Amino acid sequence: MAKATQKQALGRGLSALLKDPSNDIKSVQDKNADKVIGNIVELELEAIEINPFQPRTNFNEETLRELASSIKELGVIQPITVRKLDFNKYQLVSGERRFRASKLIGLSTIPAYIRIANDQESLEMALVENIQRQDLDPIEIALSYQRLIDEIQLTQEQMSERVGKKRSTIANYLRLLKLDPIIQTGMRDGFISMGHGRAIINIEDQSHQLDIYEKILSDKLSVRDTESLVKNYHNKGETKAPEKSELPKFIKNGVKEFSEYFGHKINVKVSKNGKGTINIPFHSEEDFNRIKKLVQSAK
Repeated sequence: MAKATQKQALGRGLSALLKDPSNDIKSVQDKNADKVIGNIVELELEAIEINPFQPRTNFNEETLRELASSIKELGVIQPITVRKLDFNKYQLVSGERRFRASKLIGLSTIPAYIRIANDQESLEMALVENIQRQDLDPIEIALSYQRLIDEIQLTQEQMSERVGKKRSTIANYLRLLKLDPIIQTGMRDGFISMGHGRAIINIEDQSHQLDIYEKILSDKLSVRDTESLVKNYHNKGETKAPEKSELPKFIKNGVKEFSEYFGHKINVKVSKNGKGTINIPFHSEEDFNRIKKLVQSAK
């Protein structure tokens, strides 16, 4: 207990040091940098900004409240990591859930490791740290790998070394980004698993991918059932979609937006007189209520 109290007091002492303009630390060579960089410091939440490089885009409100409740009882057990931007100004590198949960219960400070890092180093640290987490969905992981390729110019071999994953594992995640955006959304929302996605990706035509996706949802197909369905698809040599009557241009443009908004393939039928119907499928009570909320919010 005495050691914990001493450590906390030290963190507060370093926090006071950082608020002294004469001790503004901008590099590891600056005076007192060794006392701050790599140590746990109590930072004011107001002095920390969200990381624009954060790979995670979904934060489950229920689990966030559970974390907030835990922090209220036990405190922040694992410090967040930040990088110094300016005098008494910091940016999150990792730990956004802890940061958000702490704000949720009205905390004014949070324990943090301070790093000195440029934009590229910060992005790489945030991406690699997030890839290691267990609660990211497969598409978030795939997007993180893709950003390491596009923005850090890492090869798959270099990524394999940085994140401790096999190169084949990284390649399998990256292939998921070839799925239709609607299927990617379905995977992020938990309607299908990565195993389903890996089976569907063997079909190049995205319209056919969507047909398989809808069948998985409607028939509640397992990964093995999906693999068999895809295999039969290839055995039948179905390389072209059945010809359909040409839809007006304004409908073609609108259907894609509808589909992306509702997270399902939207079917539109138009008669010769120009009248038609829009069909929005759903696959469970939860899915129906989700679509209902989307419709209500659009009013």
